[in-house]
Amino acid sequence: MEVDGQRLRDDIEANAEFGALDGEGHGRTVLTGTEANRRAREYFVERLEDAGLDVRVDAVGNIAGRWTPESANPDAAPVAAGSHLDSVPEGGIFDGPLGVYGALEAVRAMQDGGVEPTRPVDVVSFTEEEGQRFADGLLGSSVAVGDRSVEEALALTDGRTTLEDALDAAGFRGEGRIDAGEWDAWLELHVEQSERLERAGVPVGVVTTITGITHCDAEIVGEANHAGATPMPDRTDALVAASEFVRDVERAARDVGDTAVGTVGKLDVRPNATNVVPGRVEMGVDIRDVRYEAMNEIVSRARDSLSRLEAERGVETRFDREFDLEPTEMSDRCREAAHGAAEDAGIDAVDLHSGAAHDTMRIADVTDAAMLFAPSRDGVSHNPAEWTDWDDCAASTRVLAGALASLAR
Repeated sequence: MEVDGQRLRDDIEANAEFGALDGEGHGRTVLTGTEANRRAREYFVERLEDAGLDVRVDAVGNIAGRWTPESANPDAAPVAAGSHLDSVPEGGIFDGPLGVYGALEAVRAMQDGGVEPTRPVDVVSFTEEEGQRFADGLLGSSVAVGDRSVEEALALTDGRTTLEDALDAAGFRGEGRIDAGEWDAWLELHVEQSERLERAGVPVGVVTTITGITHCDAEIVGEANHAGATPMPDRTDALVAASEFVRDVERAARDVGDTAVGTVGKLDVRPNATNVVPGRVEMGVDIRDVRYEAMNEIVSRARDSLSRLEAERGVETRFDREFDLEPTEMSDRCREAAHGAAEDAGIDAVDLHSGAAHDTMRIADVTDAAMLFAPSRDGVSHNPAEWTDWDDCAASTRVLAGALASLAR
């Protein structure tokens, strides 16, 4: 069973034209419900139908094409694979589309190779994975697993329009709900968004765990005052205190283990004037690891940092843990199928964790699930410089096809 690397490349390059950016690189901006998103969806549906798949669009715009060959029991629980077609603003061409078109190419490879699965196979594109216009990300998959109702999702707004109206305008508000709990298994191929595979010279990664994610809001309140007339000993500078907090979060993440990361990526400084001592700083904190206890340790040390700043600098502080997802273990059955497919194809594959969130972390709540990674040049992603070599796209898709065929039999 061989994949057609040129056919896969043609699909990804065609998809890259939707929302394409001018200038250097291979960038695109495809936000949910926009004209670029409509065109990307229409092309995907055309390619699904060209491959003989039956296409369904649900009420939140999730798209699934089903292949039910004569060998398959149409009533058996399908195996499924896919990813997403939306992007971040000025993103790359592989993040999402490699998984969508890799899944389609995997089915075409099975068709061309005469594989006779006993289960149907679904090829899926989820709505609004990136969370750039509606919600905070993983929207379509959250509906597919029942974490969010269709009505709740359709009512989400970008401040100008609702998801319902945006999907209506694009012609992709369907009916019902694709239920991921009905799948026997799920696989997602994605670009790694890191440098581990490239450094190892290995074309495929098999994900062991998807990182947990905690988002916290921290606030430090000092006293705004005149920058020229307030002596240094008399200041209660909220930004200076905040700088110590940022360093403490970084130190905590470095201390708890090699896979942990802690980032203070957002600051709102008030009054934000050059000649005023900052009186208030609000911060957004992102904490991730494959070990939930390590995430909790970083959170604890962040709270301790604020307590110390209150005592030493006379500021007032607030700390809220607003968002919390525990790490997600991948299914042994699906991972074994991936490793077996790599071995059968003579392709090297290594285990590694995912430091980014993916729809698979939702799907794993309701069925067996796993992820495959393809190398990212220099680890760059969410950027027009994002690049995965075409040979690596083909190799990782070949492993995906073998794993899907194994699970579908």
